[in-house]
Order: sequence, then structure tokens, then C-alpha cells
Amino acid sequence: MPTPDLFHSLASNLWSIFLVAVFFGGSIFVHELGHFMAARRRGVKVERFSIGFGPPIFSWKGKDGVTYQVAWFPLGGYVLLPQLADLGALEGERTAETASQTEVPNEVSYASKIIVFAAGAAFNILFAFALACVIWIIGQPEPDDLGSTVIGYVSKTIDLPDGTRVTSPAAAAGLRIGDVVRAIDGRPVTNWMQLMQTLVMSSGRDAEGQPRSVFTIQRGAETLVVELHPRISGDESVRRVGIAQGYDLMVYSVAAGSPAARAGLRKGDQILKYNGISENNIAEFADDLAAVPGRDGALLVKRGGVPVTLTLPGRDPKHETAGIEFIIGVHLIHPSPFSQIAEQIGMTFRTLWSLVSPHSDIGLSKMAGPVGIVHILHDAAEAGLRAVLMFTILVNVNLAIFNLLPIPVLDGGHMLFATIGRFRGRALPVNFIMTAQSVFIVLLFSMIIYVSFFDVQRWKRDYQADRAAQAAAKP
Repeated sequence: MPTPDLFHSLASNLWSIFLVAVFFGGSIFVHELGHFMAARRRGVKVERFSIGFGPPIFSWKGKDGVTYQVAWFPLGGYVLLPQLADLGALEGERTAETASQTEVPNEVSYASKIIVFAAGAAFNILFAFALACVIWIIGQPEPDDLGSTVIGYVSKTIDLPDGTRVTSPAAAAGLRIGDVVRAIDGRPVTNWMQLMQTLVMSSGRDAEGQPRSVFTIQRGAETLVVELHPRISGDESVRRVGIAQGYDLMVYSVAAGSPAARAGLRKGDQILKYNGISENNIAEFADDLAAVPGRDGALLVKRGGVPVTLTLPGRDPKHETAGIEFIIGVHLIHPSPFSQIAEQIGMTFRTLWSLVSPHSDIGLSKMAGPVGIVHILHDAAEAGLRAVLMFTILVNVNLAIFNLLPIPVLDGGHMLFATIGRFRGRALPVNFIMTAQSVFIVLLFSMIIYVSFFDVQRWKRDYQADRAAQAAAKP
């Protein structure tokens, strides 16, 4: 007989699939709607409105003479505008009837071309702004451990992809717990997520070509400039220096019979110090416990706003953190729509720069394609509607900027061809445009397949990690 957990899992997955379809498909629809509405407004003939590429799953012809369809390959969509661009290889061949009707199309002005091609990106930004207004009103959840740039842990070592363990760049540079990172390579950082993104996207190198980052650190009243040499590490093989964020250590539960239980620790206590050392990261707390094995230690906690000193029995090998399970709080922030859009635009351009910079460690394998976007949206759906809205804002900003790149097949490529034709005084030869588009269609789909391979690898790795975590939690 099916268990309640099975029904819950099924309902959760169905809800996630629904949200992915609505917001991922909706982002594509909004983009194409922009082209469609601009074309109708400017008097440009619209032949077909398609969500997805390739043969249609189903289609119908509207009273306005436009064929509407949903196609088999949901990697995007298009509005077929025979007067502006012919992408038969990608969008499907035109019918004999419509081809004859537009064999000698009316001339479309340069302004109309630019407006129609740019309208898709404009609608994505407007959609992102509308969602950002919702987030502004209902609030954006931010974990307490990501709200600042205070260093709570400095790892002594770091593991390289080949299994070698070396001294961490942070330890080598002398970073300390409690240091506040104000900027990386001169770029201000205000929260931990921004700090990690800036570090990963950085492209500084020393005279020998090794990765180099300059941290601006506040240590008490002193401001320091510290040079670090990040190492390529982690599952994604990106720049890391061996630091983790600081946060309040709040006790969620205490295992029965554990050292913490014998010490009298309670749910809701906040651990402040262990043997006089301030504690604001779980990993640091575990290291400090391991540093004095078998010996009792003085534990200072805050209980109901009052400091309380407890004696924590010697470390038990069965309990890495003395039998304490911690919880990280979440608070709501209300960033303005403008700041949300500006942050996503800035991150998108930094990512693009990292892709083209010869000094960067970021390559196409680190990017997310359609499979990766669906994966992240699925995870976001499990986290809640707010997370879905936040990620959809990012997707729409990325979609807008990517489509405006001056690459054939994309909207920016069409705008480039139209602009070149404007300066030449006549349109570029049709054969040249068709050849360029065909070449870039192959390159575009090759890139999608390449990126999707790594998306699948990440999805598989996350699934295996989740299964391992569930198995470890069962006892």
C-alpha cells in the first residue's frame, strides 16, 4: 500500500514540474510575445508563433492568419517574420501559401527591425522587473550565514582535484576568524554569496601566471590589503581560498547521552565561546573540540539573553560536534526591484567577461544550459515559490542579455545585420546571411549539447549526495 511519504514525494515532484513549466516556459513565451507584439504594432507580417523548435506537437491557425504552435524541442521559441529574417533550418520551412504571399515583401524600415528584434529582450526585462516587485513586497529569504562577509572559519588545508592536500591560500596569507572582507580585486562585496561569486569570477594572475586575488580586509579598526593565490578546487574546479562564513551557532537539538546533553545544553541556546575562543562556524567549533580530546572544556552560551557557563565533557568520537545539531536562521530582506535587476545584470556581464577573458578559470563547462536551468528551477520549487521567482528573475535577465549578443541566429545578430545593411545602403546578400546563420545554428546546438553534458553530471552528483545524506540520516 502506498505510504504517505510516497504521496508527498509524488505531489512535490508534480508541483515542481508545474512550476518549471510555468516559469521556464513562461520566460520563453514572454520573450517571443515581445517580438510578436512589436511586429504587429509596426505592421510587420507574422507567419508563425512557436514555443520550442522543430516539428509541432500541436498547432492551430488563428483568425489573424498566424499559426500558433508548441514544438518538440523546448529549448526556446521563435516568431517567424519572413520580412525580417529567414531561419528555415531552425524554425521549419514555410508553407507554399505563405511563401507566395511574401515573395516580394514590403520594405521594413530600419527602425522597425531594431524595435522588433529588441522587443523580446525588453519584455524579458519587464517580466523580471514585475517579478522583482513581487519579491520586494513579500520579501526575499536570506539565510543568516549569507548576510555578511565576516570570516567564521579559515581552513588550514585545501584539497586539489588530484587529491593533493596543500596549505590553504587563506591560511598562507594570514586571514583570521572575525576578519570582514570588504572587497575583492577592488570590487566591493556586501554578502557571502556575492563574495564567492566575485572570487570564482576573478581573473587576476601574478607574474608567473598563477591565480591571484587581492582582498581588502577590515580587522578591528584597521583596513588591510592582502594578496592571496587561490587554488582550483572543489567539485566544479573553481577558485577557492579556504574560508567559510561566520554566523550564530544556534542549538536545534541535543542527542541523548551525548557530551552536550551531559553538560546541560538545551535547544535554543547560542554557543558563544569554547575555552575562551569565540565560535561562529560549525567547522571551527568541531576543530576546537578536536584540539583538546578527552579533556573537559568551558562552554559559554547565551540562554534567554543571559550568559551561562557550562562544562562540556571531553570529546566523544561518536559525536563530532558533541552531539549538537545546529540550525541557521533565515530572515526576510526587501531589496528594491531596481537593485535586484542591477545585481543580476552585473553578475551576467561578469560571467560573460569571465568566459572570454584568457586569464579566467571559467569555461563553458561551468555554465548552465536548458537541463541545468530545469534542475535549478526544480530545486528552487522544492524550496518554495520565492526561490522560483528569484531564479526566474535571473533567467530572464540572462535571456535578455544573451539574445542581444551580436551573434547570428540571436536577436543581436539580426540587429547587427540590419545595422550593417543600413550603413552599406543596401541589405547584406541573402546567401551570406543564410550561411552565417546555418553555421551558428550548428555551433549553438553544439554548445547546448556540450553544456548539457555537464548539467547532467551535476544533476547526477547532487542526486547521489542527497541519497547519501538520506541514508546517513535514517539511523
